Amino acid sequence: MKRSSLTYWIIAILAAAVTGCCLVDDDMRDCDRDCHIDYELRLITNMTTELQTQLSTQMELTPVATALQDHLKKVFTDYAHDVDLSFYDVKEDSVILHKEEHIMDANQSSYTLYIPVRRYMHVAVANLQPTNPDGTPAPREVFLLGDEKCHTSHLEQPVNNVQNVIPSHTTGIFSARLPMDIKEGIDQQFDVKLYMVNCASAVALDTLGSGIKSIEVYSSGYANGFNLADSTYYYKFNPQVSAKEVNVADGRFVCFCTVNFPSRDVESTKTVIDTDDPYVSDVAEEALWQYMIYATLADGSVTETVLGVKLPLRAGQFKLIRAKVEADGSVVPREAYVGASVCLQWNERPGWDIEF
Repeated sequence: MKRSSLTYWIIAILAAAVTGCCLVDDDMRDCDRDCHIDYELRLITNMTTELQTQLSTQMELTPVATALQDHLKKVFTDYAHDVDLSFYDVKEDSVILHKEEHIMDANQSSYTLYIPVRRYMHVAVANLQPTNPDGTPAPREVFLLGDEKCHTSHLEQPVNNVQNVIPSHTTGIFSARLPMDIKEGIDQQFDVKLYMVNCASAVALDTLGSGIKSIEVYSSGYANGFNLADSTYYYKFNPQVSAKEVNVADGRFVCFCTVNFPSRDVESTKTVIDTDDPYVSDVAEEALWQYMIYATLADGSVTETVLGVKLPLRAGQFKLIRAKVEADGSVVPREAYVGASVCLQWNERPGWDIEF
C-alpha cells in the first residue's frame, strides 16, 4: 500500500472515532447528551366553585367549607414533594432505559439529565411519597408498579386486608407522559406538564335534633388503578375507602371526606355537550359511586344509609354532598342527583365486596 493511501486511512479512522456519535444508527445508544427538562404541576379543579355554590344555598355550611379547605390543602395544591422520572424505549418492548427520583418540594422545577441520544417515551409521576406534618415519611397509599416497561407501568392502591377497605389518599397525585427525541449536537429543552390523577368528595351531615351517638362513613365505586402509558383508569375490584372525619368547629354538622381515584363516568349517549368545564356531565340512570353511612343511636342500634351519586367524580374534581340525619339515624340527601336506601337495625359491619 502506498504511504499516501495509508495516511488517508489512518486519518479516516481517527475522524470516525472522534465523530462516532454521528455515524451510528438512529438509536445513537453510545452518545450521551445533556437534556434540560422543566416540570410544572398544573392543578385544574372546581373546589372553590363547588364550595361557593353550596354556601350560596346554605350559609350555615361556612364552618364546613373552612374545615374542608384546611383538610384538603395538601391535596388540591400544585406542589410536589417528590417526582419519579422514567424514560422508555419506543421500540421493541418499551423497556425502561433510564430512571431518576428527586425531591422536588415546589410546584415547578428544572433538571438536567445526562442521557443517551435517542427517542424516548417519558413518564413522570409526582407525590407518591407522602409525609407526616413533621416531615417524616408517611405510609404510602398508592404504588408505582410494573414500571420496568412503559405499557405495564401503572399506579395502584392495593387492598391488604380481608375487609376490602383502603385508606383515603393524603396528597394530590400528578402524572405526565411526553414523547422525547434527544438529538446529537442540539441544545434542547422540554416542558412537562403534570396533571392530577385523583380527586376528592365530602359528605356534610346536619345532625341537629338527631340524637345520634356516633357515625362511621365509607365510600366506594372508584377506580383502583391508573395506566400511565395511555392515561386510563381500571376497575378490577371495588374497595371501600375509609372516610376521614373533618374537624368542623360547629356542633351542628359533622363532615367526612375521601380522596381517591375517579369514579366511572356516564356512558356516552347521542347527546353531545360542548363545554370548557371538564366537570359538567349528564346525570346517570344508576349510581356511579356511593357513600355508606352507619349511624349509631343512643340505644346502640345502627342505621345504615347508602347514598348513591349519579354524577361522575373526575380527576381533579371535588364534590360536596349535603344531607340531614334523622332521629332514627337515616340520612336524607339534599342533592337531586343523590338517591338513598336505608336499613334500620343494621347489625353487620361494612366490608362486603360490590361487583362491578
